[in-house]
Amino acid sequence: MKQYNSFSNAWEFVQLRNQEIADVFDQIADILEVLGEDKFKYLAYRRASRTLEGLSENIADLIGKEKLTGIGKAIEEKIQELIETGHLKYYEELKKEVPSIIIEMTRIPDVGPKTAKLIYDKLKVKSLKELEHAARSHAIQKIKGLGPKTEQSILGGISELTKPQRHLLGVMRPIAQQIYYVLKDLKEVKQVSLAGSIRRWRETIRDIDILVTSDQPNKVMDVFTSMELVSKVVAKGETKSTVLVKDGVQVDLRVVKDESYGAALQYFTGSKEHNVKLRTIVSQMGYKLNEYGVFLKDTEKKVAGETEEEVYQMFGMAWMPPELREDRGEIEAAMNKTLPNLVSLKDIKGDLHMHTNYSDGKSTIEEMVEAAKQIGYEYIAITDHTGNLQVANAIDEATLLKQIEYIHNLDANDSKIRVLAGAEVNILPNGDLDLPDSVLSQLDIVVGSVHSKLRMPRDEMTQRVVKALSNEYLTILGHPTGQYLNKRPPSDIDLIKMFDAARDNAKILEINAYPPRLDLSDVNSRTANQHSVLLAIGTDAHQASQFRFMELGVSVARRGWLERKDLLNTRPTAALLKKLKIN
Repeated sequence: MKQYNSFSNAWEFVQLRNQEIADVFDQIADILEVLGEDKFKYLAYRRASRTLEGLSENIADLIGKEKLTGIGKAIEEKIQELIETGHLKYYEELKKEVPSIIIEMTRIPDVGPKTAKLIYDKLKVKSLKELEHAARSHAIQKIKGLGPKTEQSILGGISELTKPQRHLLGVMRPIAQQIYYVLKDLKEVKQVSLAGSIRRWRETIRDIDILVTSDQPNKVMDVFTSMELVSKVVAKGETKSTVLVKDGVQVDLRVVKDESYGAALQYFTGSKEHNVKLRTIVSQMGYKLNEYGVFLKDTEKKVAGETEEEVYQMFGMAWMPPELREDRGEIEAAMNKTLPNLVSLKDIKGDLHMHTNYSDGKSTIEEMVEAAKQIGYEYIAITDHTGNLQVANAIDEATLLKQIEYIHNLDANDSKIRVLAGAEVNILPNGDLDLPDSVLSQLDIVVGSVHSKLRMPRDEMTQRVVKALSNEYLTILGHPTGQYLNKRPPSDIDLIKMFDAARDNAKILEINAYPPRLDLSDVNSRTANQHSVLLAIGTDAHQASQFRFMELGVSVARRGWLERKDLLNTRPTAALLKKLKIN
């Protein structure tokens, strides 16, 4: 199979800028909703925001070229104004019509524009501090239509907003890779590696850690601190320098000696919990472990440290993939030689969740098919939005039926890849799917997802999902918990009941690889697997270049201890079709 270029080519550094622009149009939608404007008007801005935040190209390169699918001329002109001037007059004027605290409140998960306006109208809060006081004094639950749950959501949301900022893995890795290759190409650098949580592929990252060995550290630091993407040099030294890059992301570079490289890489990769457990075991064996190496406690003699493998082998442990180093049993497994044979990107045979320009995607079906063939996939499923999901430009039944016929004809005439006709169908609040059985029965794959009323009470949300999992036509439960990293917490669901329902009904749970989702999470993926649930990684790609998101989904699976056998889309075509009962 042909492998991807580095993920850094998917969400380029420009994605940070794309997100900033997308956020402006999301706020415009919020303001218009607060002002009571026509629903179709604010939904147009909401759709535009979703389209922009998912682009892997620089928005500026697409303006005026009819490549911004689903975005009308009026909004495109506003995008151009924002890019060219750094300001948008329409947005600035709109902001004057709504108190700033209302917009600030909409950043809190579960507080939509209408709720924010209701709270403001009743309590006249002027800041998040006043809002927090109102929640703690139970003033909010006295407002008709709100209650204790709203207060708790607000308090939790304010806490999240005031935490030190964490960045999406999918945004941070391109930055880290860019710096990595700058350093790797230096003749003064002998070895270089990412470290910290970005090496462990955590879903969100606070800062970037990089480790190198060099006999000329001053020259390395000169290059590092003068890179074009550096916005500020925080500190510069011979062995450690710290810089800030775009969006305030902190990057730490350490230069260590060759003989200590393995110990330093182990130490700075972490996690803290992994290292504490490891040092406790090491100490009981009569050794001391730090970033400089492994030493005998009684004589201080150094006995290892050049490579990570050497460090772990000193204590009878197999080398542990960085993704596992969270003190979740990996050290014990390494000592017992029972570490999992983790799934890898090359094991993936296809992608079963993607969107085209039929709904809110950018690429055509043919473009998605060709891109999949270039990767070397054996199969894909086209799963455009259906039903009443207006924000995603969902297609109606008649259009879907025509698309099914079109895909089947395309599939019949292409011997290099199997193209399956699917749909992403909404799971309604009562647990029904929002397409009739007469249509569902004609699809090869049905991805069912919750897109509305994500904050239902725990019992109701659990019943909703469990009922959907009992539907004979459902194939995959998409982004099962509804989380949206840094914006929205998971829905309150009894996960064990969900996992048991999936297992008992032979349904697949998704690891959604779209960068802000990564849902199921690593922990939940592992628990699902322990409950004998089969999983599938889907990119939720909205354009052909986003197939590269698969690397992020694989990282979640690896952090969840999953092997190739635990995933549906590692199976070759014949095995997949047999499992899904597709002719």
